[in-house]
Amino acid sequence: MKFSKIKNLFFLALLPAVFASQQSFASSETISIDGSSTVFPVVEAVAEEFRNDFPKIRVNIGVSGTGGGFKKFTIKETDISNASRPIKPTEVAAAKKNKVEYTEIPVAYDGLTVVINPKNTWATQMTPAELKKLWDAGSTVKNWSDLNKAWPNRAIKLFGPGTDSGTFDYFTEEINGKSGKSRSDFVKSEDDNVLVKGVAGDVDAMGYFGYSYYKENQKTLKAVAVHNGKKYVLPSEKTINDGSYAPLSRPLFIYVNKESFKREEVNTFVTYLVKSMEKIAGQVGFVPMPAKSYKDSLSKLGKL
Repeated sequence: MKFSKIKNLFFLALLPAVFASQQSFASSETISIDGSSTVFPVVEAVAEEFRNDFPKIRVNIGVSGTGGGFKKFTIKETDISNASRPIKPTEVAAAKKNKVEYTEIPVAYDGLTVVINPKNTWATQMTPAELKKLWDAGSTVKNWSDLNKAWPNRAIKLFGPGTDSGTFDYFTEEINGKSGKSRSDFVKSEDDNVLVKGVAGDVDAMGYFGYSYYKENQKTLKAVAVHNGKKYVLPSEKTINDGSYAPLSRPLFIYVNKESFKREEVNTFVTYLVKSMEKIAGQVGFVPMPAKSYKDSLSKLGKL
């Protein structure tokens, strides 16, 4: 994904206090980030600009899924963890065991998007009940006609995030009623681009992932309108922001190790990210938080 188009949208007058400290980095410093593939595009967009402005600081970003990211974060392998869901009690316990103190920063809103092949003309609208019937553990649905007799009697090919993904956790909880409760016979990947290619290449395919990946690939995918209890709604910046795209809208987070935050390079990057997020989130397919949320986050960081 190319993020160079966003250059200079927020550069001027964004971080005068932070830029003043740029010269203090006498040698190369490294910031380690891992976690959600959904959150990756927006953090990478910020990191690309940050690398240009602070070339002496290396920002390494992995994509092992929200759960995989927390596994590393709670044993002090990373400074920052990208997450498409809040940290779980078991992960909180792991962090406490390993004496990892952290702070949670909400960065943007996302709409988890159900996608089909553009040539699919029948499954353009679905209810949460239909999605549950298809994706629930023990589902007997194999063909489109098993969901609706008017639909083709052809096998459905399913693509979805791996079990370490926060997107998987969120979808299964909202649609199937319990986090992790899902049929297992689908193509899994922590790389959303693999899912994009799978659905784009098969007329009978369906998958789900974050809105930003759908927005980036609208020419090769079609979004499914989901019924919110009153009407069918397609995901968009507007419907995600106003809450009408329900129940698949959600907040996204980064988690910052408090000990790491004491290092100037981490402090500088996290502050840079929060201050730029309001303008950059929309450029890569997310919906910004209210301005007050970012101000509150900066206030929280200032107290660390």
